[in-house]
Amino acid sequence: MQDRAKATVGFIGLGYMGEGMAANLLAKGNALVVMANRKRDAVERLVADGAREVKSAAEMASFCDAIFLCVTGSPEVEAIIEGPDGIFAGGKPGLMVIDCSTAEPASTLRLAEVVAAKGMSLVDAPLGGTPAGAKAGTLQALVGASDDDFARAEPLIACWAATIAHVGPVGAGHKMKLINNFLSLGYAALYSEALALGQKVGISPETFHSVIGQGRMRCGFYDTFMTYVIKRDENAHQFTIANAYKDLRYLAGMADSARLVNPLGSAVKNQFAAMAAAGQAERYVPMLSDFVAEANGVKNR
Repeated sequence: MQDRAKATVGFIGLGYMGEGMAANLLAKGNALVVMANRKRDAVERLVADGAREVKSAAEMASFCDAIFLCVTGSPEVEAIIEGPDGIFAGGKPGLMVIDCSTAEPASTLRLAEVVAAKGMSLVDAPLGGTPAGAKAGTLQALVGASDDDFARAEPLIACWAATIAHVGPVGAGHKMKLINNFLSLGYAALYSEALALGQKVGISPETFHSVIGQGRMRCGFYDTFMTYVIKRDENAHQFTIANAYKDLRYLAGMADSARLVNPLGSAVKNQFAAMAAAGQAERYVPMLSDFVAEANGVKNR
């Protein structure tokens, strides 16, 4: 790959996280190429800052050195790579695809094989953090890649990530990301049930926070979760119930493939499944606290 400052980099998936990541790639001297996926707003802002817009993944792949994907999950990644006007249709040997989505490891491993057969490479680099971190360039990246591919990808990933962990070969990034999200979403389920129990026995969310928020169990995820609970800031943690439920389904599939008994994972998944089934899939993860409270006849506010 060319020197970072001279690379031509494509970006598909300019949502809450993707726009900030793409903006950092552009700000760090890369030639940025974008395309609309769901909405045009981010595309127009990036084009105004100097990015080039294309109409398809095939067109993007025809002249880019690397393409970042930051979409919902494996079906979307597969369609972008293998679809009739996808990356395969226009890609050339040497192109690197860096998938920052949270995807199924089995799909990632399959795609890596078919990409390699065409002389291209696939790196999985799912991310950790918030939209504010994406804008600031301080995200975490969990990278699955060969040593050679990691060396090529790292300078580009460093444009938007402050912490980069090379966790193993291709596919390992997505495996680690699912484990990470199991932990964080498990926290969300625990916090929600604990808050509801507190309400039932006379412990307010403020009292709960005055104890937990100053103890050893406090963490970054807790802070954004409780910013919604205490301050009712709906944008404190912009990660939807639908995405959380999707990630927990992927985790269940990974556990099944590994023949692991995963009862806690199932319990956490079912909390998110219930909220999604109740028509609240597009609400954000901290709002699980309201759903669990209301199911138990109490309210956080």
